[in-house]
Amino acid sequence: MKNYLDLTGKVALITGGSSGIGAATAVLFAELGAAVAIGYHGNEAGAKKVHQEIEKAGGKATAIRADVRKSAEIRTMIETVTKQLGPIDILVNNAGVGHFGKLSDTTVEDFDRLFAINTRGSFLVTLSALQRMNEGGRVINISSGASKRPATVFGAYAMSKAALDVMTLALAAELGPRGITVNSVAPGWTATEANAAARQDAEIVRNVESQTALGRLGMPDDIARVVAFLASDDASWVTGQYIEASGGFKLL
Repeated sequence: MKNYLDLTGKVALITGGSSGIGAATAVLFAELGAAVAIGYHGNEAGAKKVHQEIEKAGGKATAIRADVRKSAEIRTMIETVTKQLGPIDILVNNAGVGHFGKLSDTTVEDFDRLFAINTRGSFLVTLSALQRMNEGGRVINISSGASKRPATVFGAYAMSKAALDVMTLALAAELGPRGITVNSVAPGWTATEANAAARQDAEIVRNVESQTALGRLGMPDDIARVVAFLASDDASWVTGQYIEASGGFKLL
């Protein structure tokens, strides 16, 4: 399939780039001409696999370990990206964790972990990256359809993503003078390692598919292409937006 988007000469940092949506986005960005920094924490094998796939195809990439809960590690990650690849043009805040359970069953530890990674982590990475980001850059936050339609089984997770959406709006207004756009992409049910166990339940899959206008679960590549559009020059007039990429989940 021919790609019409062009990221040639751009430098992109993708947190949580070792698997799922992050990995698909890293590979696609490289195919479109970007030099890609793959941020990861625990999944070193996955990060190396993505790195190797990009370089085997002739692209340029690096994999950098960092815990987005730790400011010092974030600063080191940003410094490494700029040293190895150059100033950042595109930041994709994809690192995140999920949590299933009613709010009344959510522990303080669960709550703190969700917000530390999904919300505070994205905030800290963004602040650090902005110091090394070119004018006209892109910040893309991976949110969730749950932030607008929370269900009883993932209320705390939805809260952490809703806070991320508000950060998108605030930063879009603040960074406009620099020509930097900030947007949220909100996947619906997408087949990733994070929900592999849930997808073993055929009834859950049938239920999701029956509520989705396009009749299937999303794939990481579906989301990556939306992210790539927002990262490209074609989206230079799009900022402060929440773009749901769910195949029409809950329209039926």
